[in-house]
Amino acid sequence: MNKPMRRVAIFCGLLMLALLLRVNWVQFVQATELQTDPNNRRVAIERYAHPRGDIIVEGTAITGSEETDGTDFRYKRTYTDGEMWAPVTGFASQVFGTTQLESIYDSILTGDDDRLFFSRTIDMLTGKDKQGGSVVTTLNEAAQRAAWEGLEGKKGAVAAIDPTTGAILALVSAPSYDPSTFAGGSSADGEAWAGLQQENNEDAPMLNRALRETYPPGSTFKVLTAAAALENGLLNDVDESTDYPEPYVLPDTAGVELGNQIVGRCEDASIRIALMDSCNTVFAGLSADIGNEGMIEAAESFGFNEEVFVPVRAAASVYPEDNRPQNAMAGIGQASNRATPLQMAMVTAAIANDGKLMEPYMVDRLVAPNLNVVEQHRPSEMSRPLSPENAQALQSAMESVVEEGTGQNARIDGVRVGGKTGTAQHGEDNENLPYAWFISYAVPEDGGTPVAVAVVVEDGSAERDRISGGGLAAPIAKAVMEAVVSGG
Repeated sequence: MNKPMRRVAIFCGLLMLALLLRVNWVQFVQATELQTDPNNRRVAIERYAHPRGDIIVEGTAITGSEETDGTDFRYKRTYTDGEMWAPVTGFASQVFGTTQLESIYDSILTGDDDRLFFSRTIDMLTGKDKQGGSVVTTLNEAAQRAAWEGLEGKKGAVAAIDPTTGAILALVSAPSYDPSTFAGGSSADGEAWAGLQQENNEDAPMLNRALRETYPPGSTFKVLTAAAALENGLLNDVDESTDYPEPYVLPDTAGVELGNQIVGRCEDASIRIALMDSCNTVFAGLSADIGNEGMIEAAESFGFNEEVFVPVRAAASVYPEDNRPQNAMAGIGQASNRATPLQMAMVTAAIANDGKLMEPYMVDRLVAPNLNVVEQHRPSEMSRPLSPENAQALQSAMESVVEEGTGQNARIDGVRVGGKTGTAQHGEDNENLPYAWFISYAVPEDGGTPVAVAVVVEDGSAERDRISGGGLAAPIAKAVMEAVVSGG
């Protein structure tokens, strides 16, 4: 071979080597980057080429997939009772992505999860279409519907938990949205999405109030202050008298007085009477005597001051570092004290479960298309914020609230029910209409499923003097509790 031909051959060989190196680089080094590149439309087309797996409630799918026309995305997501279940499912949209369970378990639902490799291989060998797995939740359909119907026409949220396991039984936020309306890629889907955004909709229907909104918990927080007082030895029993006058002068103030809505029995009242009559003076005094550090420690033992994952992220509820008068007010659920409905359900669940707080969760298991269980949740203990003895004493006091106090609208025949009402002031100089709260638990006498519930109602249509936790929120909590203890 002459010299020029040899040079051409070497050059061609180098080009072939460069091509082989480039092909291998793309296939093995850049593969993941290219597959996840949002500009790679082939990935998106493949993603929507198959029906998506389902989210399951009590054996029934609350999601589905339907074929679309006029687009290279073959399938889009559908939802049954979408508005009711949106705080649980989140959404899966061809244009706007995924959130909540749809996002967290996206690889299971699309069938791309590594744990589904065997199932995918069998489907490929047998010529079956690719299938997604299922996400089986802990939700109770009857409890969810009771909460949703109870909040009809109102703003608010409900969270319900099985106190013995931490399983979330209901999670409702109102107003809500139907994820089906923007699951596709049409102009109508885009318009539906735009109309739901907070800048275009003051009701903020896409805000998950049960997990992501924090409210002043008002008088419902008094049960936590009572627990802290018992645990710190300020009182030995819920029937022991306290030593707080009516009105109570906030510490380190020039005579700023705090009074009570119900007057007559609050002076030196026991925890039982103070919960029944919702005595601000007693719990502000207890909080001041426990001190800010002690109250923070007590609140954090119930889950405050950190995010909770169920597995959807819930905003951190906050018990703040504060001065003495503000700490006294935080002890009655005011000042800078803020909590999510989920957090207050957790507080209630810990008391109902004899002082043991279980980690909240709403996914029981992940299931492959062949029905093999890919992942099974195991209930786990989160903390022990109070002793069994103090928890049972506090249960007795909360049951007195329902039997004889401000929570009588939550009574259920043949069921042991404890609760606490709350009316939370907010806004500058408390100018806004208050939030109505109710927390409660129900324990069936026949050994059925217990439930702990938190309800908050932002009722902007009510007159200020008619807003109360016992009047607005307690009936909703009762309906949810009845749905659970009656077995649906």
